[in-house]
Amino acid sequence: MKDEAKDIDNKVRDLENSVINPSQVKGWGIDADPKNDPTYPMKKRNNGEHAGYSWERPPQQPIDIEVLHSNERPNVSATFGTSVPPSGLSGVIRREAFNFSENSYGHWLPLMLADRINMVEGIVSDLARGHVPNIFGEMGWKADWKHDRANLVTKVVIGAALGTAVFALLRNRRKSRRTENYF
Repeated sequence: MKDEAKDIDNKVRDLENSVINPSQVKGWGIDADPKNDPTYPMKKRNNGEHAGYSWERPPQQPIDIEVLHSNERPNVSATFGTSVPPSGLSGVIRREAFNFSENSYGHWLPLMLADRINMVEGIVSDLARGHVPNIFGEMGWKADWKHDRANLVTKVVIGAALGTAVFALLRNRRKSRRTENYF
């Protein structure tokens, strides 16, 4: 077994130290010669592909739910993967994000925020239906506890500190409003 491992190591070392001559490798640079293009029989070149649709557009997938698409596109793509229309607060944020160009923070940051809000909405929806989600398993905390305990503890402590700070801030605001109403 050790001899086989040494042989493999030696072969790998030899390959790493060798210089490959491209002219000796069969098929090397196969697309360098346009006359030897492997896609030729399948692709009909027209050199006008930069002008727009150069292919027959597939039939439009039926749009029976709300589909958000870029404001930079004139139409919805022929096929899409939206299975559930945007809903709730996350849906409102998503709709607003699609009013911005795809190259702006006004598009991507709200979409990331909507993803986080949608996660909370999903947990609330599960609880409303009587299903208790396995948050620790779904967030990978069991694996973190096993393989990266220090980072997990840091995340939990920071999350608890932020949650406590927000709770205390909201509680103090409520108390200050009560005292203002008495005077």
